[in-house]
Amino acid sequence: MTALRRAIALNAVAVARLQTRTFITRPRSLPVALSQCRAYTSTSLRRQTAFHSQLEGTPNAADFLSPQKPSTPATPQTLTEKIVQKYSVGLAPGKKVKAGDYVTLAPHHCMTHDNSWPVATKFMDIGASKIHDNRQVVMTLDHDVQNKSEANLKKYALIEEFAGKHGVDFYPAGRGIGHQIMVEEGYAWPSTVTVASDSHSNMYGGVSSLGTPVVRTDAASIWATGRTWWQIPPIAKITFTGILPPGVTGKDVIVALCGLFNQDEVLNHVIEFSGTEQTMASIPIDDRLTIANMTTEWGALSGLFPVDEMLISWYRAKATTGAMFDSASKSRINHQRIDELIENRLVADPGAKYAKELYLNLSTLSPFVAGPNSVKVATPIKNLEAENIPLDKAYLVSCTNSRASDIAAAARVFRQAAKESKPAKIAPGVNFYIAAASIPEQQIAEDAGDWQILLDSGAQPLPAGCGPCIGLGTGLLEPGEVGISASNRNFKGRMGSTSAKAYLASPEVVAASALQGKIAGPGWYQKPEGVEKVIIGEGSGNHVADKAVSIESAFDKLIGEIDSMITTAEGAGVGDQSSSSTTTAAAAEEETLTEILPGFPEKIEGEIVFCDGDNINTDGIYPGKYTYQDNVPKDKMAEVCMENYDASFRTTARAGDILVAGFNFGCGSSREQAATAILAKQIPLVVAGSFGNIFSRNSINNALMGVEVPRLVERLRETYKDDSDKLLTRRTGWKLLWDVRRSKVVVTEKGGKTWEQRVGELPPNVQEIIARGGLEKWVKSEIGT
Repeated sequence: MTALRRAIALNAVAVARLQTRTFITRPRSLPVALSQCRAYTSTSLRRQTAFHSQLEGTPNAADFLSPQKPSTPATPQTLTEKIVQKYSVGLAPGKKVKAGDYVTLAPHHCMTHDNSWPVATKFMDIGASKIHDNRQVVMTLDHDVQNKSEANLKKYALIEEFAGKHGVDFYPAGRGIGHQIMVEEGYAWPSTVTVASDSHSNMYGGVSSLGTPVVRTDAASIWATGRTWWQIPPIAKITFTGILPPGVTGKDVIVALCGLFNQDEVLNHVIEFSGTEQTMASIPIDDRLTIANMTTEWGALSGLFPVDEMLISWYRAKATTGAMFDSASKSRINHQRIDELIENRLVADPGAKYAKELYLNLSTLSPFVAGPNSVKVATPIKNLEAENIPLDKAYLVSCTNSRASDIAAAARVFRQAAKESKPAKIAPGVNFYIAAASIPEQQIAEDAGDWQILLDSGAQPLPAGCGPCIGLGTGLLEPGEVGISASNRNFKGRMGSTSAKAYLASPEVVAASALQGKIAGPGWYQKPEGVEKVIIGEGSGNHVADKAVSIESAFDKLIGEIDSMITTAEGAGVGDQSSSSTTTAAAAEEETLTEILPGFPEKIEGEIVFCDGDNINTDGIYPGKYTYQDNVPKDKMAEVCMENYDASFRTTARAGDILVAGFNFGCGSSREQAATAILAKQIPLVVAGSFGNIFSRNSINNALMGVEVPRLVERLRETYKDDSDKLLTRRTGWKLLWDVRRSKVVVTEKGGKTWEQRVGELPPNVQEIIARGGLEKWVKSEIGT
């Protein structure tokens, strides 16, 4: 009877849900109303407990580059999943990849920049002598191009020589920023996977190429084998509605997204942008590149736009121009290839599942500014104008916003301000620096007269490259200065002094600020009638469809509740035997032991040194000014570790300590030194509320252990919330023991109170990588060199 009751109850709800679905145009899973507010800050248990977004379900290390096992039946796929499917190798017949799967990726292209020589060193150290596919690899020199020191020029020469020896496409210093080159030269192509050893690989999503960062060790693996491993992250869908008003740009869109959805909503997700044809037509390709580029700062691992008529037209124009002028890119950007793209266009399947959906009404946006010193603080320009914030430096630089269209927007500001044929000048006391994203973009700006307008205003030209954006070369912010930049990252100390203030804005706002000597806009914004605030939210922005999907989700929840109730009722009266069995099973689960490899420590313990900050980025952990200095001694790395976060860390932290930090630790750039500097400090373990994905990957690859324990972070903050000394780094007197075999941590507080927390398992295959000193040494041992 109980089985019959269950069948009737479930069938009744299922029929009701099916009837509801006849009114649903795009059924998708959406959290019910009561959980919507929590969805952004909660994390599933399996991702809470360990470093472990990289560890849970990790395949055997030997399988990283091996065929996958058979999986569940085919399901509707997102655009991301379809592209990954296309570039995954060794899949079982009929296997459809989905978010959460580990796959072996053979990327269409892999770009390295100034870090090409460290990658080459890793490549040679593992015993490799020939690049697996030299057409897959691209090398560009773009970060430290102003550095004319003998050491840097020697490194650049070594990279060029290496590229020539292996027949790799190579772009020298001054040619442009690698990400811009990848797009304009057609390496990042729609519906492909394109990776780079740089965190802003997300930019390729602006042309519908799934761009995502890898680290140096991964790049060496791709050079040697043509492939690497990847876990498909959770996938978020961002729907744009409305259209961009006059005076609002792609930069305003992404600054608003970072600042308004600022609770790590898309942290470690991949993003798919969507909208109606009319909405997407209001976002030019250059603006899409800007938006995709800064999804990195939003916390995402890619930012993918669709292949639509706007993109096809953009490529048609480039193909025609390339053919007319016999461009070197015509083998990659041509009409035949575009025809093939249209014929085989990839789109998300109806019913594809997303981890979350958000929307932004573009019509309600106005110009925004990010900062100071954070992309999570976004303010309408009209508000900042009223504050009369004096300006010292302005920057029109970076792969984010220094294409010809951006330079034209900045030049327009000065054209309109010119009087009686006299060029308008930047305000006294302001330094305005400009650098094109690439030489071709600069040439377009020069031909249009825009470059000269900016030079006539008093702007100081810099080579086409990263420069001030990465904190290298001329024009860095000095202590106490205020700067505004069209670049992508304004972390404290990123563009110079840690005591400076850095803001981010569109090219026209940067130019208007340089002109007026304070943070200001050009006055181009035309506010649509009736708009009073930015409209954002969960779902697709189609309230009828979202309501229907919410009803469906409610039915799903009701089915689960009824099933649970019936199961509980069936279990009632079975007696003590059932209860005992359940208790025994739970106990057995708790006592499950992790296999420990010989020589690997079963327990790791030390005193807790607490860095009480969320979103401590890789610039904070290891300053950018050292990133491209090769062969920095370990003692120097230890000395500057955490310098941009807190200079006192140098003397507060000690060898053998366990570093505990807040949430999203290690966000930002892909520099491996963020992990190796902590190791140089002789800190064996990092504990955090959560980790940035790229830091997790770097840590595993470099033999730094990490574990996520949100409860510990919250307990420490509760303990010190009333402390008058608001220290960035403090010695706590607390002890932490990580019992690796039992997958738990034991915390002993200063007063002697002890408590335990289960954490994710550290699998033997990952133990092996760490025990051998990192992935590079593991690969070397595996290939027997």
